[in-house]
Amino acid sequence: MASLRSQVEPGRYGPWAVITGGSEGVGRSFALRLAAAGIHLLLVARRPDPLEATAERCRTFGVEVRTLATDLAQPAAAQAVTHAVSDVEVGLLVHNAGANTHSAPFLDGDSAAFQRVIDLNVTTPLALTAHFGRAMRTRRRGGILLVGSLAGYLGSRQHTVYGGVKAFGRIFAESLWLELRDHDVDVLELVLGVTRTPAMERVGLDFDIPGMPVSDPDDVADEGLAMLGHGPVHIVTGHERLAAQRNDPDRAAAVLRADRTMRRLIGLPAPERA
Repeated sequence: MASLRSQVEPGRYGPWAVITGGSEGVGRSFALRLAAAGIHLLLVARRPDPLEATAERCRTFGVEVRTLATDLAQPAAAQAVTHAVSDVEVGLLVHNAGANTHSAPFLDGDSAAFQRVIDLNVTTPLALTAHFGRAMRTRRRGGILLVGSLAGYLGSRQHTVYGGVKAFGRIFAESLWLELRDHDVDVLELVLGVTRTPAMERVGLDFDIPGMPVSDPDDVADEGLAMLGHGPVHIVTGHERLAAQRNDPDRAAAVLRADRTMRRLIGLPAPERA
């Protein structure tokens, strides 16, 4: 982590950073690295206990750490986040929160639950990006790192809404990068593949499928911070081949090929129709 001091300078990306989903997994790894670089933190997550545990670990680096336990799918979430750092200067936004909180076939799912997926992955990050991005543009420095997913590269079973919002996120990041690059504000979407996080372990993903790349949260955070000034999009190392396959112009072949892997990943039987 010490090597990141030269890459993540408090003078450019500080003195404060906001990390959503900052309690465990990739968010925790981001938090520890930024704290080691001397940047103060607001950590935001839904569950207070792991949030406080990560905050205490970050404080050992001598930085100030605030926490906010809130559900980022709620309408008032963005306002709560911005209020928590209204008295300090935020030079970096890391929007890491963004799970598929309602994995269900679209026609069988709950409309309100799907709306939560949209709010968590689109509504709240757009509000936070607008608030912090305007101040960064005025100061002509700062960074916005949005964590994306390979799920946004093609349609996927039980990811009808989640895949759609992640596809939106990538196009949004590319567009924002264009708009802010002349104002010296860095924008990056960091595209994750399968990553060995506590959340993924809790849902029972099979990480041992032969040939499937699996990332470590610490490696993901290292790579994301190293690539922050090289936007607009960076695919985590090891997952580039999957991204290329998912950009196959034969969309039926690409979707069906990925579906076979997804079924194995989440424990569904093989399809009746090949």
